[in-house]
Amino acid sequence: MSMTQLNTIHKYESDKEHKAVQQLQLAEKDYQENLIRLQSVGEFRLEYMKRLDQRAVSGVDSVTYRHFHAFVAKLDNAAEQVEIAIKQAKALMEQRKQQWTLQHQKVQAIEKLQEKQKMLLAKKANRAEQAMFDEIAAQQYFRRRNPQY
Repeated sequence: MSMTQLNTIHKYESDKEHKAVQQLQLAEKDYQENLIRLQSVGEFRLEYMKRLDQRAVSGVDSVTYRHFHAFVAKLDNAAEQVEIAIKQAKALMEQRKQQWTLQHQKVQAIEKLQEKQKMLLAKKANRAEQAMFDEIAAQQYFRRRNPQY
């Protein structure tokens, strides 16, 4: 395979790796945002429960109490939904990480091939140069031995 072909393949696979990195970063960002959402819902629920406790000290009618608990139930449901989203985001993040790892390995393999090809081309050039010097040396030797040429 020629260096031009290897360079073309390297660029193509490097671009795919770059896209895989971007997708992994987006998945990680989504995962982190969901963790923050869950924390926010939990903190809001805790704050709401504290307000209920404070109001309970002075007395709360049953309708208000039911409204408080209904809202807390909605917050609990929201937290469950966010937990599901976290699991999905984590699974996607792991999948994206595997995709990036595979793509990164492809790029590394191509880079090794490029290095090997460069070394082969350098050896070939060195051999050609050595052959040229050997030919010059042989011609000089032949001329010294046979001055009429």
